[in-house]
Amino acid sequence: MAVAAPGSTTRSIILTVARRQFAENGFVATRLNDIADEVGIRRPSLLHHFPSKEALYREVVLESFADWINLVEDSTEGSRQGWPQVERVMRAAFTFFEDHPDFVRLARREALDGGPILSHELSMFLRPLFDRGAEFLEREMEAGRLRQYDARQLLLTGYGAVLSYLSDAPLIAGLLDDDPMSKQSLERRREHVLDVLRTALAP
Repeated sequence: MAVAAPGSTTRSIILTVARRQFAENGFVATRLNDIADEVGIRRPSLLHHFPSKEALYREVVLESFADWINLVEDSTEGSRQGWPQVERVMRAAFTFFEDHPDFVRLARREALDGGPILSHELSMFLRPLFDRGAEFLEREMEAGRLRQYDARQLLLTGYGAVLSYLSDAPLIAGLLDDDPMSKQSLERRREHVLDVLRTALAP
């Protein structure tokens, strides 16, 4: 049975448990009965909140990506320009992914397995954020505050550099004589990626 945080509603507990189970097992292998058992309710009670596994999965994925969007929006507030703003967003992204391992696994599973959240729907959800990031980079490049690159490819590179390391940690553990998820390893990886991007972008 899941341990509820003070003030948690049954719906929020269901979402928390479902997020972890979908992240660990994928959409197909996750069973509503298992989610209900961990929450401490019966399956009909779960279906009262979410009428199907597809509906529950959709809510989990969209809520998770909404958290990511809110983080990026918070980190882009203000009038910072050039590399300092890029670094600010990248550090926020690293922190978010490190603190939300279920998001990392969900994002990877959705990209590879394609659950009932169609790629078109999720792309429409994320596209405004992607376009805004590309427009910022292009504007800063045109102003001479960043070096010239393909802004959209650069965004994909930054996203992959952060997400891939965390999602591939079990494989990376076999390549390094260290725990890739230790505090020291995460800090070393974070500073390395930032250094690479700084060298590429800062004029």
